[in-house]
Amino acid sequence: MEDTLRNVLEGPLGPVRIKGLERLSGGASRETWRFDAVDDAGTGHELILRRDPPGRPSPPGGMAREAAAMRACTAAGLAVPTVVAELPDGIVMTRIDGETLARRILRDDTYAEARDRLAADCGRFLAGLHALDPAVVPGLPADDPVAAYRRNLDLVGEPSPTFELAFRWLERHRPEPAGRSIVHGDLRLGNLIVGPEGLRAVLDWELLHEGDPLEDLGWLCTKAWRFGAPLPVGGFATRDELVAAYEAAGGPHVEPEALRWWEVMGSLKWGIGCMGQAGAHLSGAVRSVELAAIGRRVCEQEWDLLLLLAGEDISASAVEERPPPPGLHGRPTAVELLEAVRGFLREDVLPGTEGRLSFHARVAANVVAIVERELLAAGQEPPVPFGAADDAELAALVRGGSLDDRLDEVAAALVPRVGTKLAVANPRYVGLPDPRR
Repeated sequence: MEDTLRNVLEGPLGPVRIKGLERLSGGASRETWRFDAVDDAGTGHELILRRDPPGRPSPPGGMAREAAAMRACTAAGLAVPTVVAELPDGIVMTRIDGETLARRILRDDTYAEARDRLAADCGRFLAGLHALDPAVVPGLPADDPVAAYRRNLDLVGEPSPTFELAFRWLERHRPEPAGRSIVHGDLRLGNLIVGPEGLRAVLDWELLHEGDPLEDLGWLCTKAWRFGAPLPVGGFATRDELVAAYEAAGGPHVEPEALRWWEVMGSLKWGIGCMGQAGAHLSGAVRSVELAAIGRRVCEQEWDLLLLLAGEDISASAVEERPPPPGLHGRPTAVELLEAVRGFLREDVLPGTEGRLSFHARVAANVVAIVERELLAAGQEPPVPFGAADDAELAALVRGGSLDDRLDEVAAALVPRVGTKLAVANPRYVGLPDPRR
């Protein structure tokens, strides 16, 4: 990798030495590496390499489109890293100091002023991006989003009655588009570099495409990207604040019902994305405990969709706490063994590690906790409604339209099933008690 970087940087920087090459923990679908390139004059250039993981390439031309979009943003004065060089499977760009971790941005006093300004910063950035001519990025995908994510769900091959319900609703309530523009596709906390004064740069352009500009606003409002904070826009602002800043900066008018449509689309999109991330692990293309864990976040998006479609007053049923029976294998039981492993990861491994290893140790501890809760919940699954034998059959009924006149009933019937999955995968997501305690 160092040889490749030296070769590709010789054009823009001249001969360089590569120092401190280190992979960072962020990014489930792309690898991020930081390094310094020191030129013959001794000047150090602080750089980042974003590249495809081995065995999981981007679509043809994807990296070139990302680089073109970032260069167009730079020319327009929008906050992005500067592209320094391109590789077939990656982009080298300037390294920008700041915070990307959502929980720190939303909670630390250091970012109190930034939180007050982020809605305006994001609104201005998106208005500027959407004002660019899509032709400045040749070859942008321009698929219909409903059809595209229907294909993605079919490729994943996992049934979800809730996702089928969302597709039926989206097809029936599609709004008039607000226009056609370059769409970032993943603008949210985690993909923003934030300083104490506000937004410094927008990252991660891999979902770049041409489409309705309101898609970016709806994605920023999607519940998954609030990271537990109550405010609907990324956990830091109201919808009205974002829309006012966007429209004041020249963005098109935003109809509330159109924004809601894109919020529903956002939860569906991320839910199918979670399935795809887990599929990359299960297929062996990219073995990763992080990708495996993301697969258990599907039920969070199912729950968010039910909140949007069935009403904010739905509630999940907690898994009852009960001691695991010793059974044939005696003590410690399977749950007690998992508890011991989880304790080892959290108490012994985590304090002695940092960076990527620390992050994945934390993910592994969370995975062990999921398995503990699933064992405790065995045999408590609510029945499949409408006479279906399983979720696959129910999903087929919803998709086929035979329940179209009963979609409100379908949503209500799915609440206990999705709630039970959520109580295993992440009970804190809806304030449920953890049955292990």
